[in-house]
Amino acid sequence: MIKSKMKIKPDFFMTGTDNMASYFGLLKNKKVGILTNQSGLVTFEAPISIKDTINHSEQLSMKTYTMHVVDYIAQNTKIDLVKIYAPEHGFRGTADAGELIVDGKDTKTGLPIISLYGNNKKPTAEQLQGIDVLLFDLQDVGARFYTYISSLHYVMEACAENNIELIVLDRPNPNGNIVDGPILEKEHSSFVGMHEIPVLHGMTIGEYALMINGEKWLKDSIQCKIKIVPCENYRREMPYSLPVKPSPNLPNAQAINLYASLCFFEGTNVSIGRGTNKQFQIYGSPYLTANHYSFTPMPNEGAKDPLWNGKICCGEDLSEIPKVNKLELKWLIKAYRETEEPSKFFNSYFTKLAGTKKLQEQIEGGMNEEEIRATWKSGIEKFKEMRRKYLIYPDSFLVANQNN
Repeated sequence: MIKSKMKIKPDFFMTGTDNMASYFGLLKNKKVGILTNQSGLVTFEAPISIKDTINHSEQLSMKTYTMHVVDYIAQNTKIDLVKIYAPEHGFRGTADAGELIVDGKDTKTGLPIISLYGNNKKPTAEQLQGIDVLLFDLQDVGARFYTYISSLHYVMEACAENNIELIVLDRPNPNGNIVDGPILEKEHSSFVGMHEIPVLHGMTIGEYALMINGEKWLKDSIQCKIKIVPCENYRREMPYSLPVKPSPNLPNAQAINLYASLCFFEGTNVSIGRGTNKQFQIYGSPYLTANHYSFTPMPNEGAKDPLWNGKICCGEDLSEIPKVNKLELKWLIKAYRETEEPSKFFNSYFTKLAGTKKLQEQIEGGMNEEEIRATWKSGIEKFKEMRRKYLIYPDSFLVANQNN
């Protein structure tokens, strides 16, 4: 057992999960469940003994440790943690995108794991039975189609229906100072886009939970009893490097930064590098032969059968470009204009990702990026006004669509 030193008001950055003094007391004498994955890490300080062999003395010093929050609770507390709930990609975060996750048992703690990406995405009353409070600790990346905010919606709804308190352990959004993209139209809502928001929402998952509750987006306008444990000493524009991959195909900061822009390719015949070691940092297809860069997708962790498996794909390598500060359309438009088979470029999934049919129609109609972005402006301004009510961390500045 490692006894940590917990500070209530630190003078250094902490995630909500790190700020254990703010929520451990709320779990006392309660049956606790947790929805988390490999990103649920907690960092803390603990004393270590250092021997001075010259002076034959011993001194105490502080050492920083990082471990999974489930392991920490099980090994170092008397909290009655009884169930783990797993989102897309599973509890340890190794499953393919879209791959069904099955129930099981955590080999490390022996706790049962209940999948929320298998037969059901919303916890059933039976699955929540015996739980007094549910912890939510998932690392979001700030994009509408990243499904952890959809899991958040369903968990809030289930908790509200079953009178269970939800505690959201907040984490920074690595794209947190960007609000950009077309607004989802309600008729195109799905698990990759449930709410009428832009592609990049510029909120932490804690702020987003407040919006879901405040705007009464849950079924029948019910509201969840919720507590947000905020990050300490966090500013939205702070650079934040994730300590672990949030999902199998977002291996680094470059991929996370480009994710929202390149994810549109998932609704086309263009690969975004699944089956390579540069996922969401490259794009290409057999229909883009005019491009000089090429790669060949092969099965790997997180992509057992990638698009264009074993076939040469021509396109671009974006792994070394400067960080983007908006939703970029230039690569999507370029690929459409250069494809050898325009009629085969888009598939039905594209509208779900875009949240509207208009984007495909605009690209096929020959509109350029500036013209398309201008059509987003009024929707984004309305969203920003609504968003402002739920911010925990003030906006120092927003870098997308402020001048468009």
